[in-house]
Amino acid sequence: MTEQTLRPRKIRILVAKPGLDGHDRGAKVVARALSDAGYEVVYTGLHQTPDMIAAAALQESVDAVGLSIMSGAHMTLFPAVIEALKGRGAGDVLVFGGGIIPDEDVELLQKLGVSAIFKPGASTQEIVDWIERNIRPKHEVA
Repeated sequence: MTEQTLRPRKIRILVAKPGLDGHDRGAKVVARALSDAGYEVVYTGLHQTPDMIAAAALQESVDAVGLSIMSGAHMTLFPAVIEALKGRGAGDVLVFGGGIIPDEDVELLQKLGVSAIFKPGASTQEIVDWIERNIRPKHEVA
């Protein structure tokens, strides 16, 4: 047996900035914090379309996609990414995110399939804790 077969695959998270939003400091902070916490992180960069995000998620075999949306287009972009993932047969990939999202939109986004929303002021530890509660158990079964 090789060393690779003895160690389980790390949880893989794709962090993306959909749409035309050019503010990516928060996404980079989250990506770095998740990497520091021991996850494999793929950061796609700015101006990604939902289809580009879904294609990258599939290509990279990620367990979850984290979206950072500061533009106000969250009610369009979150569902579009979820649909693009489903369209590529990756509907089991969890989608979470953060950014400027009004409280009144959070519940509807969750009904549309967004697993978690992290509002401004949320700590990176809150995101890590959520991953450990929601992704780690599924990952260990796989």
